[in-house]
Amino acid sequence: MTQPNSHPFDRLTPDFIMDAVESLGYRCDYRILPLNSYENRVYQVGIEEAQPLIAKFYRPGRWNKKQILEEHQFTRELADHELPVVPPLASDAGETLHCFRDFYFSLSPRKGGHSPELDNEQHLAIIGRLIGRIHAVGARSKFRQRKTLNAQSIDLETITLIKERFIPADYAQAYSSVCRELIALIEQRFAEVEPLRYIRTHGDCHNGNMLWRDDAPHFVDFDDSVMAPAVQDLWMLLSGDSQQQQRQLDTIINAYSQFHDFNPAELRLIEPLRSLRMINYTAWLARRWDDPAFKRAFSWFDTPQYWGEHILELREQLSILQEPPLQL
Repeated sequence: MTQPNSHPFDRLTPDFIMDAVESLGYRCDYRILPLNSYENRVYQVGIEEAQPLIAKFYRPGRWNKKQILEEHQFTRELADHELPVVPPLASDAGETLHCFRDFYFSLSPRKGGHSPELDNEQHLAIIGRLIGRIHAVGARSKFRQRKTLNAQSIDLETITLIKERFIPADYAQAYSSVCRELIALIEQRFAEVEPLRYIRTHGDCHNGNMLWRDDAPHFVDFDDSVMAPAVQDLWMLLSGDSQQQQRQLDTIINAYSQFHDFNPAELRLIEPLRSLRMINYTAWLARRWDDPAFKRAFSWFDTPQYWGEHILELREQLSILQEPPLQL
């Protein structure tokens, strides 16, 4: 029985995890390694006389069954086009999403590797070509169940929650003011490039979701897949000052365009999308603060120092939003 103050993930004991995996006909060898994941829970599970599997247990209440299956179908479609993604394994009945004692979970093959070097021009070109191929497939149809990333994707309810429960009173007015100004500019920038083409994207395409091995990456963790402008999967590859980002962008787009057309007007959305991510990241931490894993990993979140630095970052981002965007 779940205790009143417990979290649903507290049920994921080693015995629970092995029972779930073995319910699909596998035999576990008692080796379980937790992997770096906070939104869901992901484990490497040893299998007798076989390679380990990756078991992913989905956070209850985040995605419904249809939304998860739509992500699975997308990764399967990409794999069918020989793209280096890691789709979930299908059971003998063809099912990729399983339920064990009210927990949705999936199993995937283990793929090793390390993060790519985003300051390496050759790596960027390879990644650019692969994202172009992913988007060529993603543009063929639409998500019907998953979300769309647009100017209205700000989590306004959680911003209110932050003001009521988290942010120190001395910072509340400054936080409200800068968020209000940022949201207005985000909406304005999106309106300036409408109409936009929204396609199926990875949605969270940073180097932590690419495993580099044998001179190429595998794209993993499509959990945040959404309908979005193509540039959503490109802007997180950029780093450094404006000159460095310009060189990186030229390399990425030249490679990307070999497989999929890119609308240069979307470059005006790089900083609005970055702003969305900054605001929503803080909202994500606030929404998940009842999860003990978040309190351990992000102990700095609920401190006056964090809020002072965060408001400063948002003000700097407000200034950046009013500067000319990158150009091809």
